[in-house]
Amino acid sequence: MSIKVYNTLSRQKELFQPIEEGKVKMYVCGPTVYNYIHIGNARPAIIFDMVRRYLEFRGYDVTYVSNFTDVDDKLIKAAKELGEDVPTIAERFIKAYFDDVAALGVRCADVHPRVTETMVEIIDFIKGLVDKGFAYEVNGDVYFSTRKFKGYGKLSQQSIDDLQSGARIEVEQQKVDPLDFALWKAAKPGEISWDSPWGEGRPGWHIECSAMVKKYLGDTIDIHAGGQDLSFPHHENEIAQSEAMTGKPMANYWLHNGYINIDNEKMSKSLGNFILVHDIIKKYEPEIIRFFMLMAHYRSPINFSDELLNSAKSSFDRLKTAVRNLQYRLEESANLGENENDWIGKINVEKEKFIKEMDDDFNSANAIATLFDLAKKANLYLREDHSSKKVLEHFLKTFEELSGVLGFDLSSAKELLDEEIDKLIEQRNEARKNKDFALADKIRDALKNMNIILEDTPQGVRWKRE
Repeated sequence: MSIKVYNTLSRQKELFQPIEEGKVKMYVCGPTVYNYIHIGNARPAIIFDMVRRYLEFRGYDVTYVSNFTDVDDKLIKAAKELGEDVPTIAERFIKAYFDDVAALGVRCADVHPRVTETMVEIIDFIKGLVDKGFAYEVNGDVYFSTRKFKGYGKLSQQSIDDLQSGARIEVEQQKVDPLDFALWKAAKPGEISWDSPWGEGRPGWHIECSAMVKKYLGDTIDIHAGGQDLSFPHHENEIAQSEAMTGKPMANYWLHNGYINIDNEKMSKSLGNFILVHDIIKKYEPEIIRFFMLMAHYRSPINFSDELLNSAKSSFDRLKTAVRNLQYRLEESANLGENENDWIGKINVEKEKFIKEMDDDFNSANAIATLFDLAKKANLYLREDHSSKKVLEHFLKTFEELSGVLGFDLSSAKELLDEEIDKLIEQRNEARKNKDFALADKIRDALKNMNIILEDTPQGVRWKRE
């Protein structure tokens, strides 16, 4: 196997070699559950679900962990504004998250750890860093001593001095260094808190992932992934914490997906272009959103607009039409053997092209292009006078297998497209013209089963949805 992945840590593509043969340990940073997720959150969920599916397709046993931040400043603020407690808000939006990403075809992780359920491990991790001299306590807060970790900055590839002058760091007078970051925050009056050796408080944001990775996957994992915005400071800080604790690499491969723009502008609340998945899936089929996200390489920025989504829908419908036409022909096909091996070979060529593209840093954009090439071949085959059941089934099996890797079901359309209905009516008319009344009746019955009613009139065939 020769899968290559772009490693943010080295800034180059590397041959993927997991720690344990045949197995992959993968951690993806999840959302802070204080509101519905936006499409920026949806992109990594879709992208790394696709990566997971492809690794499984290539024969790996993948253990996939993705967390929920269910207590932090944003949740505490939301609780005050809504007059509810933090656990109630977190539970509501965790459920909403599962509903939203399931609609987008994202499978559940093997483990979805929560901060509130990992508190013992988080506190023990912080204690270990304090004991090793990498962290210090001031007035109930605990900070990581960034300069004591010699590799700090290796993910963002900046010197620690450059990071100090260029990064947006919250400066607190009690810090020894402005780049030091909080591992534990002392509780303010009325805030949710837990007991610790440093008093009542709660974890800082970065420490949770280090503790969860260690608990569920071990000291070193194969893939750590998330949005590009997390590479600094979140993932940089994770590396510092974990490697200071264990003395081992935290992850061998760091994967980051690109940003999303809205109508060519950066998505932000201040610009009023902040799109929630909860809202957008009411306007567009969730499968179209997933397809749109995968039409670009995962590391590339993408622009999100109604025009582009409608274009993606038209493209996706073309693939579905090709699959449906194969299904309809299969129902009427004889098991003829003409050119079977030749056509099966052509289908397999497209499958190999798909694998080659996905092996090259999970290039879903080029992989989707091979699906369209496969659709073109299917359309050419369907123009032949005779068709083989074996070839049709191989086309359909290949479409199902490859689209499944990307998380689509090309045979699951809720209703026929108008153009597909018109094409079937044309086929029925041709059958009647050729006095093949059995086929004409079969097409009519198939349409009826899909709630399409035909009316034969002097002006031609009309149809309506039942």
